[in-house]
Amino acid sequence: MRQIILILTIILACTGISAGPVKTVKGEFTFYGDRSHSPESCERHALEGARIAALAKEFGTIVTQDVYQRETVANGDESLYFSSLNSTEVKGEWLEDIGSPKFERSFDADGHMVVKCTIVGKAREISNESVDFLATVLRNGTEHKFADTRFRDGDDMYLLFKTPVEGYVAAYLIGDDRQAYRLLPYSSDRTGEVKVKHDKEYVFFSTGKADRSHGIVDEYTLTADSDIERNQLYVIFSPKPFSKAVDTKHSDTLPPQLDFDDFSRWLSSHRTRDPKMGIKVMHLEISR
Repeated sequence: MRQIILILTIILACTGISAGPVKTVKGEFTFYGDRSHSPESCERHALEGARIAALAKEFGTIVTQDVYQRETVANGDESLYFSSLNSTEVKGEWLEDIGSPKFERSFDADGHMVVKCTIVGKAREISNESVDFLATVLRNGTEHKFADTRFRDGDDMYLLFKTPVEGYVAAYLIGDDRQAYRLLPYSSDRTGEVKVKHDKEYVFFSTGKADRSHGIVDEYTLTADSDIERNQLYVIFSPKPFSKAVDTKHSDTLPPQLDFDDFSRWLSSHRTRDPKMGIKVMHLEISR
């Protein structure tokens, strides 16, 4: 099997939503794992892909950034598919499953797990009214030239941010363990909101570049427990105030966290009420 992974970085306006009528949708997606994916991880990616496929088929797509594309040749057949997508790339919002998803599991010629998922659910169309903003991940440096989404174990991570209008920002890191780790507001923050000024460039997670109004800075070094780990960084912005999700700090060495499903419900609820709220999702790879 031949595999090629490309990272497309097309920076467009981020997606906000306003609610449309609820529809029943159906989708299917096949996820091709590699040695870094557990069976549970393969099923999770297949499930997320099936939901995205259903939304894209019914409502259409929005071109966005950091899409992982893979080309494969298996059993003489060549196919092209997206191995990592997210709901900001489609013009629809997944509301709930109808019944349980169906999984078909197999293995390719190299012994990697292949999982096909079929799912039916309720969804509604969304529209794009959000403010365009700049959010860029930086590796081992606090200037634009250090922009990168590919990290090695022990690399430092920073976030460069700028908005054309005054508003509020939050950031969450989604791990392979399906936990959403709150990076912004900082763990010491008591207000639950991070206010930012228009046209001012911010570098978060850096003590040297810190804005004192945002409290004590949390700095982050990314680590990998396996050969490759894939995380997602959600950056959320709105001109209107919004409070962080309800989370819990379980460890002195980790940020406050909550289950990804709870995070998704929190984000969906806020975006439903605030059509100008936008998000940008950046896919991070951390290798040993």
